[in-house]
Amino acid sequence: MSRMPLRFQLTLAYTGVMAVLLAIAGVALSLLVAQNLDSTIDDGLNARARDAAAVIDGGLLESTGEPYAQKLTTLGVVLDTTSGAGPAPLISGAEIRRAARGDVFVEHRRGGTDLRLLARPVASSGRPAILVVGEPLAQRERALDALHARLLVGGPLALLIASAIGYALAAAALRPVERMRRHAAEITAAQTSERLPVPSANDEVGRLGRTLNEMLDRLEVAFKRERAFVSDASHELRTPLAILRTELELALRGEHTIEELQDALRSAAEESERLSRLAEDLLVIARSDQGRLPVRPEPIDAGELLARVAGRFRTRARAEGRPLAPDPSPGVALEADPARMEQALANLVDNALHHGQGTVHLSARRVNGCVELHVRDEGPGFPPDFLPRAFERFTRADEARTRGGTGLGLAIVAAIATAHGGSAHAANRESGADVWLSLPHL
Repeated sequence: MSRMPLRFQLTLAYTGVMAVLLAIAGVALSLLVAQNLDSTIDDGLNARARDAAAVIDGGLLESTGEPYAQKLTTLGVVLDTTSGAGPAPLISGAEIRRAARGDVFVEHRRGGTDLRLLARPVASSGRPAILVVGEPLAQRERALDALHARLLVGGPLALLIASAIGYALAAAALRPVERMRRHAAEITAAQTSERLPVPSANDEVGRLGRTLNEMLDRLEVAFKRERAFVSDASHELRTPLAILRTELELALRGEHTIEELQDALRSAAEESERLSRLAEDLLVIARSDQGRLPVRPEPIDAGELLARVAGRFRTRARAEGRPLAPDPSPGVALEADPARMEQALANLVDNALHHGQGTVHLSARRVNGCVELHVRDEGPGFPPDFLPRAFERFTRADEARTRGGTGLGLAIVAAIATAHGGSAHAANRESGADVWLSLPHL
């Protein structure tokens, strides 16, 4: 059954149910017709018994025209009988005793003929007696046989018609599904804009089609995002690889001084480091897309976290004449992965040192049930048209493009915030750019 097409399974189930219903209806109809025929025969026997009782003292039962009639004593002695009934009693002794108390309907076979008999107590010459009248059941049996023959012919025919209708209904119900299946088979990765034909009815099939189209919308967005990701990553990898290849080719070509070779190797090492950082950043982004960015939350004091991050950049900041000002943020705590938090804040501090001006302020505060970790500089801030897409991958302000960078720093910050159930934000203040993470606090 599980290997059969669904329309055949539905048709077989429908046919099975209809077969049971038709069988029950046939049995019920046969019993009802038999009951009605018996009731008609009993009514006739009652009328004939009244007529026979009216003449039972004035003449013989043969004169009533009854084919099967007898008058018996309460002991079972035949006092009068018709030629069809014969000399033997039509009913048994037990039935005679029951008939002495009231009307009794019984069925017996006499001389190869099935009879339905009515035995009734009467008075004959002032003495109690039993009057018995009977009716052959041949006509009833012929009527029932004709009914059964029609049921045996009409039942399978009705079942066949019902099966054909059931198959047609199943096929019609599944036709939209088949259209969607054929259309889905034609959709490829190069045709992600295609959608399934959805029936207009608001039924299960229509809702299925709309749900599948919504899924295709999400897949199209994901495909576009992945293609853009691959394209941008290839573009970012191409530049350092080209520089690295050029430096190595120049080092191998002709004679060079030790200083020139050292400069070439130093440049190659810098590009290798940039490739390494880019590969790590791409790995973080890929894991965050798959929902598998690993985080190991633990209680963290926000002031200590900011101090550690500032300490990592102390030497660079002193060399660039850019003070770092981590706020102690007393009493502010959060539950997060320390390594991931340091990575996110380090990206923000690196951006502030690279693109901002003045002092870099690190602070933490509680706002509306969350902990906000801010990194703020005193530079010109972000270009206004860049802010809405600041956390997108490979997006950089035009000024930043001239100074290097992969455009993944803020995207990684947003991915880390999301992995912790929080979010990342950026804004321009009066004194410079402000970028922060909003995370649940303890």
